[in-house]
Amino acid sequence: MFTLTEVASLNDIQPTYRILKPWWDVFMDYLGLVMLMLAIFAMTMQITRDHVACLPYPEEIAEASETGDNLCPTQKASSPTSTGAPVKTTIPSAPTERSNKAITGILTTRQPTVAAQKSVPQPEPRGVKTNLDFQQYVFINQMCYHVALPWYSKYFPYLTLIHTIILMVSSNFWFKYPKTSSKIEHFVSILGRCFESPWTTKALSETACEDSEENKQRLTGSSSGTKQVSLEGKDEGSDANQSTPMLGVKFSADKPIAEVPSSMTILDKKDGEQAKALFEKVRKFRAHVEDSDFIYKFYVAQTSVKTVKFILILSYTSIFLNEIKFKHCCEPDIEQLTGYKRFYCTHNMAFMLKKLHITYTALILIYGITCLYSLFWVFRRPLKEYSFEKVREESSFSDIPDVKNDFAFLLHMVDQYDQLYSKRFGIFLSEVSENKLREISLNHEWTFEKLKQHVTRNAHDQQELHLFMLSGLPNAVFDLTDLEVLKLELIPEVRFSAKVSQMTSMQELHLCHCPAKVEQTGFAFLRDHLRRLHVKFTDVAEIPPWVYLLRSLRELHLMGNLNSENNKMIGLESMRDLRHLKTLCLKSNLTKIPTNITELSPHLLRLVVHNDGTKLLVLNSLKKMTSLIELELHNCELERIPHAIFSLTNLQELDLKSNNIRTIEEIISFQHLKRLTCLKLWHNKITTIPSSIGHVKSLESLHLSHNKLETLPSTLFTLQKLRHLDVSHNAITVLPPDVGLLNNLQHLAINSNKLEALPKPLFRCTKLKVLCLAHNALITLPEAVGQLVQLTQLELRGNCLDRLPAQLGNCRLLRKNALIVEDHLFDTLPVEVKESISRETNVSFSGL
Repeated sequence: MFTLTEVASLNDIQPTYRILKPWWDVFMDYLGLVMLMLAIFAMTMQITRDHVACLPYPEEIAEASETGDNLCPTQKASSPTSTGAPVKTTIPSAPTERSNKAITGILTTRQPTVAAQKSVPQPEPRGVKTNLDFQQYVFINQMCYHVALPWYSKYFPYLTLIHTIILMVSSNFWFKYPKTSSKIEHFVSILGRCFESPWTTKALSETACEDSEENKQRLTGSSSGTKQVSLEGKDEGSDANQSTPMLGVKFSADKPIAEVPSSMTILDKKDGEQAKALFEKVRKFRAHVEDSDFIYKFYVAQTSVKTVKFILILSYTSIFLNEIKFKHCCEPDIEQLTGYKRFYCTHNMAFMLKKLHITYTALILIYGITCLYSLFWVFRRPLKEYSFEKVREESSFSDIPDVKNDFAFLLHMVDQYDQLYSKRFGIFLSEVSENKLREISLNHEWTFEKLKQHVTRNAHDQQELHLFMLSGLPNAVFDLTDLEVLKLELIPEVRFSAKVSQMTSMQELHLCHCPAKVEQTGFAFLRDHLRRLHVKFTDVAEIPPWVYLLRSLRELHLMGNLNSENNKMIGLESMRDLRHLKTLCLKSNLTKIPTNITELSPHLLRLVVHNDGTKLLVLNSLKKMTSLIELELHNCELERIPHAIFSLTNLQELDLKSNNIRTIEEIISFQHLKRLTCLKLWHNKITTIPSSIGHVKSLESLHLSHNKLETLPSTLFTLQKLRHLDVSHNAITVLPPDVGLLNNLQHLAINSNKLEALPKPLFRCTKLKVLCLAHNALITLPEAVGQLVQLTQLELRGNCLDRLPAQLGNCRLLRKNALIVEDHLFDTLPVEVKESISRETNVSFSGL
């Protein structure tokens, strides 16, 4: 047999699950426990004490009864004396006349002792002597227990136990079923951690502090103060109305930011990491649970099962209540063994069972009413939607989202236990709360001393700080007043507060995939002090809108997706406020030059387009950019020199690197660009240089490397202003002698070609400082190289030379680190020449 504790365990759940049990479920659990105790008590009593007591019921007694209140009605049948029963003393031998008297009971009397008969006169016996022995009575009682007693009287305790167990299992089955228990267990675990998290307490205490400060301001505010505030509000409103159309960006009100309470700034690193993990867990759990409403449907189903079970129990228990009786008439088929056909029996547990039955019925009725209420609660309101509106109103976290489906249902169930759980849980659904936590943890980790250690000097000898993949911008950055360049990369949220005005030395800012926000005071500082800005993005929407309002900006570099389909979204129409912008660099995949760039034409001097291999089709907008001095069109898949360029009369430098240009017949048109000094046509597919290049008299630098040139026209060497000529990485076999006409030539790069000899007139270019002859097929280096007295760099590696001329010693400015040649060739020089070339630079200049 099982104990009460073992059966009660069916109703046990994990203590943490109790937060998901509303009062009606708890009440039904207690009702189930009471019904369980009642069933076990009834079973115990029935097992230990339940029996019937039976006596023979002769027919002549029934026939002689005149009251009509017979339990066993008379039937036509043979008397016990004529049934062939045993002839022993079991057959009644009393006189016949005694049986004709009215008998009120059947008693078996005991013979008085001889002494008693002598002393006390005995009354005449009134019962019927049966002469049945004890074994026969036991047999009769057992037979009549199974024959005469109704089944409900015998099995009522067992039915009660079964029903109670079913109700108990139904109440808590959603905690046991695998598909629901796993989600519930995860939810309860996260909810408990959120409730106990120090971050929750600090976040709510901050809200309480803000509320108390607002209330104090309301209470202490005087009427004059109220008027002043209203006037200030009007002024701010008027300023906003004036500034909003101009800026095109909405800023937060320019007011002092509320200081974060000290309790908010003190957070252990361990607590901070745990809170961050909770935010991530809540985010993933929400995404997992909001997809379905299985838990909600399961709870409705189990509640409906309990209601149906209640109706079923109540319907049949009320019918069988009258079946429980104290008196019973038994007619077992044992007349041949006892001599009697009928027996009069009593059930000793009848009164107890009836009282227990009534009690059980009352408990079931209460249980059923509670079930009906729970169904009413389930269907009365939409439990698959949960709103944090009240939490949003009471706290500073107005971004807490509403939830749905199973997530909403679980929160509704928790509210029935304690609404504080949902309030604390909502803190971990707020992005504002998460950002505050990140900010506190970030400031705790990145102190001023740590940031100072990361400050370096860049190539321009500027103090530079590069922050990579942080959760935000540490506040200590604003204390680096000497910082000149700030690079921020892959930081999900950058916020420039009013403290940015302390960085008076900062002139350059890099934002690489960093959505940045700026307060109005901070924006005013950046607008007047920032000179260079680099923004790298994936989508054009990531460009901060305040970028187009920096009126003191000199250079703007935009790197990201800016194709022609998105031009309208770029917001270039607001670039008219960039009144001092001189350089605009677009590294994107444009198919046409945006027309709105022409608004910058009065002051834009340098335009750079790196197109990443996308073909640039439309360049008509360039015609209006008459102020341009420098133009770069890289990787634009251009096949010819665009005609729009010939309208840029102020152009000084043109760079068409890495295109698909094959012919440059249009180069004659460059003669109209009187200021053009530098032409870069490198990394293309040019095969020939037209002779018309001689008309571009203003050229000082010409880059034609990495093409497919085989010859150089003689007119090229008529450009008397040419100082820099780069024709490296081609297929040139002969360098024309006319190269000696370039009297101002200082840099000649003809390396990686197919030269076999150098013309002697080359060494008339006495102003040459750099001569690159590497990776050709040169056999000898003429002794006339000694005429290049200003030579500082000479590249000879990768040729077929067997020696170097001793006249290299006349190149007094040439040093060994700038003489690119094989070691064995260097060893062929005389000792004094080698010593002269190997001298340190500072020694050389000291001797001059």
